This record gives sequence, structure tokens and C-alpha cells, in this order.
Amino acid sequence: MSMLFEYEIRLNGLDVDGRNQCKASALLNHLQNAATLAAEDGGFSRETLIQQYGAFWMLARSWYCLSRPLRYEDRLTIRTWHRGGKGAIMYRDYDILANGQLVGESVSAWVLADVNSRRLMRLSAIPELTGTGGGELCKTMTLAKLRQPGDLHEAERRPMRYSDSDLNGHVNNTRYADFACDAVGMESLPEDRYLAEMQIGYLAECRPGEVLTIQTSGLGDSRFVRGVDDMGKPRFETALYFGETPVE
Repeated sequence: MSMLFEYEIRLNGLDVDGRNQCKASALLNHLQNAATLAAEDGGFSRETLIQQYGAFWMLARSWYCLSRPLRYEDRLTIRTWHRGGKGAIMYRDYDILANGQLVGESVSAWVLADVNSRRLMRLSAIPELTGTGGGELCKTMTLAKLRQPGDLHEAERRPMRYSDSDLNGHVNNTRYADFACDAVGMESLPEDRYLAEMQIGYLAECRPGEVLTIQTSGLGDSRFVRGVDDMGKPRFETALYFGETPVE
């Protein structure tokens, strides 16, 4: 039997920026909360995986696309389901609604890792996943590795701090969206443009005390942002696409 989970929240002042548009990090946070609650509802929560299998979920890639900006006090509804428990990657799909109208969609790719070794595990090791996918609801989109442009330049050096960390002790995945938006100067975005689409690849964990060099590339409606450590190892990569703000 397919399983669809629905999560609803009204966007508040902490979710939006000075232009009254929902920040990418806030939307990703709500999508992740929906995924967490859906996993708990399906019987494969963080606690269950750690206690029974010594495993935990790691977000590998995420993508979303919006047909309009989300705004303060929008009633946000996220409908989510996963695509089954085969192979090593579990895709989770989302429909994004604002005030009852479909305004976007999202796809995220998750992997299962051993708590101690961080080695990846096959999803078939978790029988609770059996029969809980979205069935006919499932999207077909997959998330490939982003293509790195050749003209990257340094935008800033950014320390990873305590306030960036989460339950796992590393930098929360939503914070990389903030790093990318800061690097491209979202505060200077023209009024007739909005962040319509974003994909993030999470390449390696970061912890408080580390420093990333944030690199950027691109002009106009397409930007690429990457964070690398002092050894030159990429830790995250992001593609941002800006669209024309529709007249409402």
C-alpha cells in the first residue's frame, strides 16, 4: 500500500527575508521536517534505525522548483512519499502547495549509513520500508551530480560555527542554502526576480571550527556556488536559478 504524508504550517516572520519571500533554507527545513515526520509515521524513524540497525539517514542531494515565491503567512502544505527501499539511494518526492494551490515540487536523495563507520548500507536491510512507497504518485526525476563550471572565483572564507550545527554534530544541510544565497548577494536581487529553483549536493560533512572557501560562478539567472575546505576538497555544491516574479 502506498503511503502519502501531509504536513502543514503557516509561514512566519522567521521563514521570510526582507523582501517577504521565503528563504531557501526555511523551505528546505520544512521539507526536511515533513520527511522526518513521514519516516516516523512509516516506522523507519531515526530512533528506530539507530536502535535496531545502528544506521541513520544522510541527505545526499536535494532539489526544489517553485512557480512563484512563497510569502509570509502563506499556508504551506507539503505532500510527501518515497519511492521504495531498493538499492542504495532512497528518493523522496514532494508536492508543495500554498493556500491550497500547487506551486512547486521537490525531490531529495537519501542514503543509509552506519552510525559508527559512516559506510553506506543497502536499503533492503530495513524491512520497515517494504510496501510504504508512493506507488503511482512517484516522480521520475533523479538528481545527477552538478556540473562544475570552469570560472569559479572566491567569494568569501566562511567559518563553520556552533549555530550552524544540528543533532548529528555537523553543519545542518539547510545552512548550505544560506551560504549559497549569501554568496550570490540575494539581498540585491531585483524586485522582478525570485529564486525559482535550487539543487544542492552534500559532498562531505562539515563541523564547527572548520573554514570553507566559498566559490561562485555565473551571471544573471543562473549561478553556481561551491564550498571547499583548506585541502581543496569540495564539501557542497549548489545551482541556483532565478525566474521572473509573476504578477499576483
